[in-house]
Order: sequence, then structure tokens, then C-alpha cells
Amino acid sequence: MFKKIDHLGIAVKSIDEAMKFYTSLGMTVDHIEEVETQKVRVAMINVGGVNIELLEPTSPESPIAKAIEKKGEGLHHIAYSVDDIRAALAKLKADGVPLVNEEPMVGAHNKLIAFVHPKGVNGVLTELSQDQDH
Repeated sequence: MFKKIDHLGIAVKSIDEAMKFYTSLGMTVDHIEEVETQKVRVAMINVGGVNIELLEPTSPESPIAKAIEKKGEGLHHIAYSVDDIRAALAKLKADGVPLVNEEPMVGAHNKLIAFVHPKGVNGVLTELSQDQDH
């Protein structure tokens, strides 16, 4: 069901400022996009086959803005690629794992995503991610 780590989401106040660290190490941004439904600007950096996803809020109402306000910048979530996001959500729900989203939504790169509540994953917000070609 779980294929691999898809990305690590890092909440930042400014992608441009955060990129200074990554570019100093020779890394480049593969892709930048705005995800209006989640009120974020996203920059993807591929490192050895795993993406680092920098998340910059575009609104004070963004979940990322709220996370930064509460905890500061830093690791926001870990995302796993799954073959069938709906089946994964159903299995987790049946096993009593608390979910943030019971239905997937469209996220960056036009992937289907859903979040598992940190209470069910040792305090780590966890995202499930599925390519829409499945």
C-alpha cells in the first residue's frame, strides 16, 4: 500500500529566503507552484529521489501560516506515496487511526492528498499522496 517517502514538507515564511541554504549546497528548485485551495506557494527540491517541499503561506488563513505562528518554521509533515489513497484511508479509519481528511483533495503536482492526524502517528502530521494516473 505504501510505496515510498514522497516528500518532507517544511513550513517557511519565505521560499526565496529558505532557498539560500539549499542553493548554497548546489541544489535547485525543480518546480514552484501555488496551491490556491491550501493557500500556499510550494517549491520542490529533489534530493536523492525524495522531494523536499518548501511551503510558504499565501494567506494568514493558510494552515501553514497557522503552523508557523504556533510552532515556527520547520518540519511540517512527512508524505508517503500510496497506490490507492481511498483504500489507505479506509484501512486507517477501520484501524482507528484518526484522520484529518477522510476524502482526498487535490494538492501540489495535481496529486490526490489526505492527512493523517498527528495523534495517530506519534505526533507527526502525515500526508498520503497518490498520482492521479492511478
